[in-house]
Amino acid sequence: MSHLAVFRKHRVLILSVIILTGCEKIFMPSDVDKSPVSTFDYLWTQIDQRYALFDVKDVDWQQMYDSLRCQVSNDIPDDSLFAVLRKLLNSLDDGHVDLWGNSDVASSETIFLQRYGSSNFDLNTVALTYLRSDHHTTGGMIYNTIADGQVLYIRYSSFSNSATTAQFEKIISRYPEIKGVVFDIRQNPGGVIQNEWNLMTLLPNKGQLLYTTQTKNGPAHNDFNEPRTVFAPSNGSHKPLLLPLVLLIDRGCYSAASSFALCLKSYDNVTVMGDTTAGGLSIPTGAALPNGWYYRFGISRTLAPDGINYENGVPPDQLVLLDPAALAVSRDNIIDSAANLIIKKS
Repeated sequence: MSHLAVFRKHRVLILSVIILTGCEKIFMPSDVDKSPVSTFDYLWTQIDQRYALFDVKDVDWQQMYDSLRCQVSNDIPDDSLFAVLRKLLNSLDDGHVDLWGNSDVASSETIFLQRYGSSNFDLNTVALTYLRSDHHTTGGMIYNTIADGQVLYIRYSSFSNSATTAQFEKIISRYPEIKGVVFDIRQNPGGVIQNEWNLMTLLPNKGQLLYTTQTKNGPAHNDFNEPRTVFAPSNGSHKPLLLPLVLLIDRGCYSAASSFALCLKSYDNVTVMGDTTAGGLSIPTGAALPNGWYYRFGISRTLAPDGINYENGVPPDQLVLLDPAALAVSRDNIIDSAANLIIKKS
């Protein structure tokens, strides 16, 4: 399946979740004003009062209203109204901000272009040189040894794919002689948050702070509830992985993939390598517009232990970009750099 097909599948899954498990009543009362003007005003107001990230998105929301509201009248065609609302939402540069019409979907153009225009990953090279034909698959993780058997390479393409603690533990236990693990989530669009915690359960818990989160609780842009601190999950009965682990990220990492990168920065045995993620640390909610279209946007903010909001992208500990010269000889210099770092530490 192509990267673009995966992207579209991810969007369909998101809409299904909104319809089935939305955090608020999703259908409008039958007597609500469904006109284009009412729909525009409703969407603008909902985001104005409930969106959590105006402070990091650098957008003048009132100015967007002033410049776009005049383009909407009650006799505007649906496709023209959709185009205006797309422009309104695109001003936020947020991959958790979406609009679903009767026959179209609008998502962040910025995140789309980052994912496909700034890719730091080549699937063919990874498959042929590092996973190879004798690779193994457990849950949603595909893996094999690299660097003459000294390093375990694991490819995890989506947090929507299964990744339980038991599965991760089984993979590690197959290779008792390895010196470390390269865990590759480049181009991972996110998915199920629980899979983050399943994987982190096997990393050494020292009670370290992972992040602080707040949720919008009022109409003003700075109305938030009290911060909630989140710490590393307990290892329980599992033996923690103490070997070096290098997490590979790029601009295709979003949502749960960005959150995972942020969390792993708090582990002493982890190095995050590659390019900055695309962000997406906020928790989104969605509902229906007066005319029956669906929308969603983020209602929370996440702060790293240093107090910085990395909503627009989690940076790596070590910046390493894919080298075309390496690809020309079927090598991924990012994977090679990660493996070399592990061997050097052993």
